[in-house]
Amino acid sequence: MDQLNEILNGIAVNTQSSIRITAGGRTVYVDPLEIAGEPRDADAVFVTHAHGDHFSPADIAKVMKDGAVLVLPESMADRAGEVPGNFSVLTVVPDGQYEAAGVSFETAPAYNRLKPFHPKKNRWVGYILVRDGIRIWIAGDTDATPEAASVKCGVALVPVGGTYTMTASEAAALVNRIRPAAAIPTHYGTIVGKAEDGSRFLSLLDPGIRGELRLG
Repeated sequence: MDQLNEILNGIAVNTQSSIRITAGGRTVYVDPLEIAGEPRDADAVFVTHAHGDHFSPADIAKVMKDGAVLVLPESMADRAGEVPGNFSVLTVVPDGQYEAAGVSFETAPAYNRLKPFHPKKNRWVGYILVRDGIRIWIAGDTDATPEAASVKCGVALVPVGGTYTMTASEAAALVNRIRPAAAIPTHYGTIVGKAEDGSRFLSLLDPGIRGELRLG
């Protein structure tokens, strides 16, 4: 439990799906957006897909250390040149295993089943970061797909705002199925979704799954 607490205490959701994770002496960001100041503390930056609220070159530049690693889907390889700075690039595809800046991770497909916003053919991804033996799944913009239902993780960060992704109830049903130790809602309360979607998601989790609000 102490290890889980340490991992959770190192996770912050800035806005939307802008996530900062510190663990094992490393700092990583996923889809940084609306970053205050220029912290430049990221050993690696992970991008889930090409939409502007997830791929923001200016915000990526604000957080990356000199020589950091930019991780993004292979279908976005030509977009890396939009980011200023000195960094290396790692392109990924779904269902892969990788390492960047000392962080081991896997990729999982992230897509819509019936909506047109995130086509499966784009091969966009969510990430499963392995930190101190705990698997942290950052789902990206996805529906409750068969691949999502097969994810194994200790901590799940899932979108709950609806419209472009799962609703709070859909996300809770998915999390109740995969049964991580803890779950954190994302992608609500700003660009899409209501502020109360996060609390609704937590209220629908099964007993035994720890719900955490990390937005703000």
